[in-house]
Amino acid sequence: MAVEFQVTFDAADPEALAEFWAAALGYVRDEPPVGYPSWDAFLDAIGVRPEERDAAAAIHDPEGKGPRLYFQKVPEGKTAKNRVHLDLRAATDARDYQTRMEMLEAECARLVALGAERVRRFEKSVTSFGFITMRDPEGNEFCLD
Repeated sequence: MAVEFQVTFDAADPEALAEFWAAALGYVRDEPPVGYPSWDAFLDAIGVRPEERDAAAAIHDPEGKGPRLYFQKVPEGKTAKNRVHLDLRAATDARDYQTRMEMLEAECARLVALGAERVRRFEKSVTSFGFITMRDPEGNEFCLD
């Protein structure tokens, strides 16, 4: 039996990073708990002060296929390369190398418009069909594959 999991990101601005990844992945924000019309209503009910409400955000796959992503506020900034990263499978339908790289380039342009940074394009090799490395708005590395 598989174990359900979520991927957690440390962040300076959880709300903004959640918005970026929701747009990048086609995910949606988590709804407030049942019985509450909004997150503010829920946070009021459990006594969270307004100035403390930027501590976390979460998004999920509306089709239930992918893992939930959770963003938690931390005081320190990113200091080193990620040891784990996401690969966004943006060209799984490509029938040839040129089409694959065109699809990756198009997705790269879309993500840059959302606030990502392009780092480097890697061409086809013995171990890869080509990919593009990128960084999200807080500098977390990810790949278009």
